[in-house]
Amino acid sequence: MDGRWALATEGDGARLVPLRPDGLPAGPVVDEPDLITAVRSRPEVDRWVWRSTAEIYPRLLSAGVRVERCYDIEGAEQLLLGHEGRLGEPRSAAAALARLHNGPVPADPPQRTAEPGSQSSLFEPQPVTVPLESLLEVYGDQLRRHDAAEHPGRMRLLTAAESAGMLVAAEMNRAGLPWRADVHRQVLHDLLGERYAGGGEPRRLAVLADEVSRAFGRRVRPDLPADVVKAFSQAGVKVRSTRRWELEEIDHPAVRPLIEYKKLYRIWVAHGWSWLQDWVRDGRFRPGYLPGGTVSGRWTTNGGGALQIPKVIRRAVVADEGWRLVVADADQMEPRVLAAISRDAGLMEIAGHKGDLYALLSDRAFSGDREHAKLALLGAIYGQTSGDGLKNLAALRRRFPAAVAYVDEAARAGEEGRLVRTWLGRTSPRAVGSDDDGEAGLPQEDPSPSGDSMSMPGSSGAAGDFTPGYASTNARARGRFTRNFVVQGSAADWALLMLAALRRATAGMCAELVFFQHDEVVVHCPQEEAERVVAAIQEAGELAGRTAFGHTPVRFPFTTAVVKCYADAK
Repeated sequence: MDGRWALATEGDGARLVPLRPDGLPAGPVVDEPDLITAVRSRPEVDRWVWRSTAEIYPRLLSAGVRVERCYDIEGAEQLLLGHEGRLGEPRSAAAALARLHNGPVPADPPQRTAEPGSQSSLFEPQPVTVPLESLLEVYGDQLRRHDAAEHPGRMRLLTAAESAGMLVAAEMNRAGLPWRADVHRQVLHDLLGERYAGGGEPRRLAVLADEVSRAFGRRVRPDLPADVVKAFSQAGVKVRSTRRWELEEIDHPAVRPLIEYKKLYRIWVAHGWSWLQDWVRDGRFRPGYLPGGTVSGRWTTNGGGALQIPKVIRRAVVADEGWRLVVADADQMEPRVLAAISRDAGLMEIAGHKGDLYALLSDRAFSGDREHAKLALLGAIYGQTSGDGLKNLAALRRRFPAAVAYVDEAARAGEEGRLVRTWLGRTSPRAVGSDDDGEAGLPQEDPSPSGDSMSMPGSSGAAGDFTPGYASTNARARGRFTRNFVVQGSAADWALLMLAALRRATAGMCAELVFFQHDEVVVHCPQEEAERVVAAIQEAGELAGRTAFGHTPVRFPFTTAVVKCYADAK
């Protein structure tokens, strides 16, 4: 026995059994009257194998039971399906069992939207259950499929990391992000002015809307882009959209109030009084974090727009009395990940320093021009390979040939419709069909990677990432996606390992992880624990780098701030 037990809930009770390393039972099945008793009475268990962390773990947390590690059957199934080029097929344990028996495969139940103000609605038990014996059958098959993976050890590590991320997500959702409703209301009043009865626009927006209308000489709805474009056209000004960068190029008296209106309108709609009433309860914001919510592995949230909180609204994120927020940003994470996965000796040497990677890069290849160096490296990752981007890429290729070749090959594989994987084995979906022009489908990109989009209350993702939906696009666009996928996805895999290491390092403290997005983590802790948490974050980043990529010169430092208010961290 290796300390691994399988567990299945059946009605109010639980059935469990110890496992051998090959997944077969190592002892008799045990029946317990309830889930809490089953887990609490076995503290010696090293890892629980269960169907869904999202279903089981919140119930344990509510009873004060914390587990060290788990194996999430349904999370593993999604990763394995992707690795086999079948991403998009149902991932439930019931679906996996049906495939094993060549039976009709049930569709996955629709994803539930987190209910505002609720800690547990996201994690309520799903109606589809699988008996313990069937769960063991699926688990054994998954172990064999891991062994058949392109890099079995990496794939097993990815599954373990994804499962650990699900534990972290459940704990974060239970802890909640500290939120001062009174501060939030004051911020809204300062920005937007008084609220009018009936839920109409607040005073400041109404004033700006009147200014826009006066500038055009007629009534214009600034919240309706089509109305604004039409008004500009009637004024003799041609615009294609109402994006800020395009408006700023126009010399017209409506531009200033219109840009200000758009900024404040976004705050009012996405994080205004209604949002506050819906999403903050008992001084905490709990949006329902979803690990692996995008195909690259980046997290999303199931409500509340948590990953796009404007800095001005972050003034409401205030630590409890006597506590502090430790806010940590990974420094130039994606270029460092590219160095590690490409094994480019020159780039690894630069990424082996804790200092400003772009400044070091500029000294080596761009005559000290840091901004030029940054644009060149990010352009190589994100696929800006025309115009100045093409010249930048040529300069990078001369100095860092292995790094550029790595992303070039990923782009070529995407253009040819081949599977493209992160370092650990997370796999980009295949094209899902073609049309008469030879265009292939690929995941949809966030339309505004600059973060200028409006986040509506509800499901939200990280700006610049890709959602699990599909769209028709040409092969070159798919190549740009897979070029970025190998880096962004590998960075997401590293981040999971970092979270797992940080969770373990803080297990004996009062500190609690309360927020995470792709390159930033926030820990809420007593003031006296803050310096230990800072050290733990730095150590977790380095350990994640060694665990994911082996022993390389690459370092993964963080810029950290210990603050009372989240807005003060940047």
